[in-house]
Parts: sequence; C-alpha cells; structure tokens
Amino acid sequence: MAEELIELDDELENEEGSEELYERVNIIADKGQEPLRIDKFLMNRVEGATRNKIQQACEDGLVVVNDKPVKSNYKVKAHDHIIVFTSKNPENMEVVPEEMPLDIVFEDEDIMLINKHPGMVVHPGCGNYTGTLVNGLAWYLGDHTNPEPALPRFGLVHRIDKNTSGLLVIAKSDKAMNDLAKQFFDHSVQRRYLALVWGDFEEDEGTVVAHVGRHQRFRKIMDAYPDGEYGKEAITHYKVLERFNYVTLIECRLETGRTHQIRVHMQHIGHSLFNDSTYGGDRIRKGTIFAKYKQFVENCFELMPRHALHAQTLGFVHPRTRQPIHFESPLPADFTAVLDKWRTYVSARPLQEE
Repeated sequence: MAEELIELDDELENEEGSEELYERVNIIADKGQEPLRIDKFLMNRVEGATRNKIQQACEDGLVVVNDKPVKSNYKVKAHDHIIVFTSKNPENMEVVPEEMPLDIVFEDEDIMLINKHPGMVVHPGCGNYTGTLVNGLAWYLGDHTNPEPALPRFGLVHRIDKNTSGLLVIAKSDKAMNDLAKQFFDHSVQRRYLALVWGDFEEDEGTVVAHVGRHQRFRKIMDAYPDGEYGKEAITHYKVLERFNYVTLIECRLETGRTHQIRVHMQHIGHSLFNDSTYGGDRIRKGTIFAKYKQFVENCFELMPRHALHAQTLGFVHPRTRQPIHFESPLPADFTAVLDKWRTYVSARPLQEE
C-alpha cells in the first residue's frame, strides 16, 4: 500500500493524468490605470512572462481583452478585463533522449498523434526520469547527425494516466502548441474514452457533474465534491455500450479534463473502474458469492492488471489547415480479452440473485 501511495503521489505531483495543461489568468485593470501597451503591462502581472512570449501569445490569439483578442500594441485602460491563456506544462526539466518504439498514428510538420500503450508514463518526474513518452519523443524528433544536438522543440497539450491506454496529440511547434492548448481549454476538442466499470446502470446514459480535487484527508488521491466548494469544475457524460450484469462497458465524453476525472466520477456514482486499485475497483463490487465467480474475476484482473480505461477517439481543428480531423484507437489486447471473457461468462450462466 505504501508503494502505491508513493507512486500515486509522484503521479499527481507530475500531473500525470491531467487532461488540460493550460490555465487561464484573469486580470482586471485598476480604475487608475494609465494607457500602457499590453505586452509591457503583462510582464509585471504574469509569472515567468517575457515580452517576446507575450507578443507571441498575442499573435496566437491567447490574450483577450473584454472578450476580444488583441495585438501586443493594444493600450490597456482602466477596468479592462484581461484574460491570458498560459501553459502549465513542466517542460523545463532536463530530458534525456531515449530510443524506444513509438506507436505513431499520424504525423506532419505541425503535430503527432501517439497511441500510448498502458504502463507508459507520459512525462519524466520524481521516480520516473527515464522510459517516458517524452524521453522517446526527444529521441525520435532529435537531430542524430549533430554530435551535440539540442533538444527538439515539442509540447504536450494534454496527458493521460500511466495505466490508461489511447490517443495523445503532440505539438511540434509553439504555434501548434498554443492553438491546440486553447482548443482544449475551450472544450472544443472531441474526446471519448471506453471504460469497463462495476455494476449495472438503470439508465442508458447520463452526466456526472462534480468538482474534482485532492482528497481532503488522503492527500495522495483525488475526490469528487458535488457541492462545488472545493476542487475544479468537472463534467463527464457517459453512455452504456454493453451490459454484463455485474460490469458495464460505457463510453465517456469529457467536457473538462481534470486529474483522474473519469476514475473519480465513476467512483462517486458507485461504479468504480474495473481493477482500479486507487479508487476501489480492484475487488469484487458486484456479483455472486460463488467461488467460481470470484476466481473468474481474479483471472480477469490478471489478464488486465490495470484500470480498464482507454482513450479511444480524439478530434480537433488542425492548427495550420483549420480543417477538422478525427482519430480513433482500437482497444488494446488486454481490454479486448477481458471483454470477451465477460461475454462468455454471462452467456454461459443464468443471472444469479445478488
């Protein structure tokens, strides 16, 4: 248990599993504000900002005043409502390039789509300095003809958990990074996940609305807060795809992207993800008392030794062509095998009284 908590703490500190890597800074100009170029104004208001970065942000439409994007020569006036979209991507730590196989779904001069396999950490951090997706990308995109190559420029726009499989988009330029990150922030990106969860649903679809934040007692995990007084807003829409009496295959569509959002929301409504050891899904939650059933579930856990969550689809507007593009990732072998086992099990025996 201690090792699990340490691993999860590393995961949360590195924001592994956090979908959105962009945040919004809101500033209201004082009533006595004299007219001042916004690039100069923001240098003293946004942590880590430089004039070049602010000018680039203005060029990319990431600085908005009174609901309208502005250029860097805009003069800030009293009572202006300024919004700056800033990256919280921890790309500043040293990354060691490592050659490793990458499942590349799509690549052009602006973006890459990666099908991440379960068990791979996305970004280096405490306890995971090597073997991550970013280490592999640094090698793949690097200049191997140069004896002292500089690290290539690329950016993570979002992440998925270590043990979640599926699609990630990588930006290969600052412009693509800013454009895609704003799409994620505006919730215009189409993201759908497949999840196997404990229990059956009375309805065929529904929505979970509950803030997600660190557990107030157990700081190593996240929790749901339906009253909205703590954490950040989180909305998950779900639809039943297939019922197995004791577990259910659902599709989840995210409006927001919070750390462990689907896992926390499903636990909150009593449907923990199958074999999710962090949120109570790694034990029998629904089913019969028969020993054969218990053995069957344990066999499924062995077949898929991770939580049953897969980032299946990803759709967005291409940052250069402005055309909508859509990608889909097939279920990995372990997920497919567990579903097949459940289909066989429920078809071979009558539903037992619980």
